[in-house]
Amino acid sequence: MIKAVIFDMDGTLLDSLEDIADSANAALAGLGYPVHPVEDYKHFVGDGMSALMGRVLPESAMSGLSQAVAAMMREYAGRWKVKSRPYPGVPELLDELVRLGVPLAVLSNKPDEFTKTIVGDIFARWPFAAAVGEGPGVIKKPDPSGARFIVREMGLEPAQFLLVGDTPMDVQTALAAGMNPVAVAWGFRPEADLKAAGAKVIIKRPEDLIELTR
Repeated sequence: MIKAVIFDMDGTLLDSLEDIADSANAALAGLGYPVHPVEDYKHFVGDGMSALMGRVLPESAMSGLSQAVAAMMREYAGRWKVKSRPYPGVPELLDELVRLGVPLAVLSNKPDEFTKTIVGDIFARWPFAAAVGEGPGVIKKPDPSGARFIVREMGLEPAQFLLVGDTPMDVQTALAAGMNPVAVAWGFRPEADLKAAGAKVIIKRPEDLIELTR
């Protein structure tokens, strides 16, 4: 029986692509490197800021990766909610899950400080039991350490969780943690990638998740 839901954030709850792309492009431009179209960031994001900047930097500039990551962190600190909004249907989904008494959590590969800030601001009206990002003691997904930390914090069993996300990495995390993966079709990755990762359930609309919690 499903008793709780863990959500990925970017591409699942939050349409944040433009703010991420604008921040990374500003960091690149400030360092004198070429920028990328916003749409290309769908393939760059998902594995944390260091991986993101490693993908957008020219190969010849990899020695400056740490400087680029620091620049990205500074840019994103001023842009994280300029254009970012919950996906259509997500607020209504969260309202219904809260009404049904389903505990909620967020597990992101964003740095922990940004994860907690965004959940505490954009998603402040919903009582998330935990908001966990990459940081000390939590290795980024698909390592299951963050998911297992949430399990301990909430006092439930892994099999009682749905882990909902938009990337193959989210599916892999759920399987590694002994949770039930649910992939979403409205995020940053095509359905074929999600199926290849082992997703058996792919939902088209946020409201489709409700039936899976009953």
